[in-house]
Amino acid sequence: MILHLILLSPLTPIEDLLRHVLNWFHESVGLTWAWSIVALTVTVRLLLVPLTVRQIHSMQNLQRHAPQMKEIQKKYKNDKKRQQEELMKFYRENQINPAASCLPLLAQFPVFIALYFVLREFSKHPPGGDLSWLGHNFVPDITAHANAHWSGYLLLAVYVASQLVSTMLMSSTMDKTQRIMLMVLPVVFVTFLLNFPVGLVIYWVTTNLWTVGQGLITRRLMPKPQAPERRSSRSPSKESEPEPAPAPVEPAPAPAAAPAEPRRVKRKKKKARR
Repeated sequence: MILHLILLSPLTPIEDLLRHVLNWFHESVGLTWAWSIVALTVTVRLLLVPLTVRQIHSMQNLQRHAPQMKEIQKKYKNDKKRQQEELMKFYRENQINPAASCLPLLAQFPVFIALYFVLREFSKHPPGGDLSWLGHNFVPDITAHANAHWSGYLLLAVYVASQLVSTMLMSSTMDKTQRIMLMVLPVVFVTFLLNFPVGLVIYWVTTNLWTVGQGLITRRLMPKPQAPERRSSRSPSKESEPEPAPAPVEPAPAPAAAPAEPRRVKRKKKKARR
């Protein structure tokens, strides 16, 4: 009740909008309330396509600069503060927004809370129409808590599995700590979803399945990192290749010897006879 009063003012327009959209899908399109929630989820994700495109571009940019970022992390691994400063500088220089991947999730959070209040109102004042999903034997009432029927536990298992798969697909550029945190978060979140209406779990499962499909498409669009050229042990590397021997230099021809001067024959002077 306190949370509702705190969020009443900013979320009331969203809550009224969701109620009108669900009524339109149910009355005009002819869907059941459960399938109206699925249609509402798809509509919300379609409206978030611009943010999703930004998310894909951000992930592509991160993947492209992943080797340089790993070099920075390796260089300053013993100085976390300097590492963060250098990474933030690298983000600014290359126009990288690491928070862009969280924008679709943050944008869905107000819808999630507003839908919770809508379904809680449905449980207090049940609307006309069928509140089951896939037959009364599977989900008898989407306004009941998830722990009220075995189908709620099954949906929670699908939620955790889809959340883990979507995290693995969308966290290729995250470090090990962030990846572990995102893998543990859905398991912890299950304890809260147990007391939430089943319709809210249906919403979250649908949006997770959408995210899985989006992740598969993103992996196809993202450039694959180029593997370094592999060399066999027998093939010499460029650095070890011997330099070509210089061409033999022919000796310059020796200068022609100057003609020898004729020897001068010293004639002995005959002694004059006295």
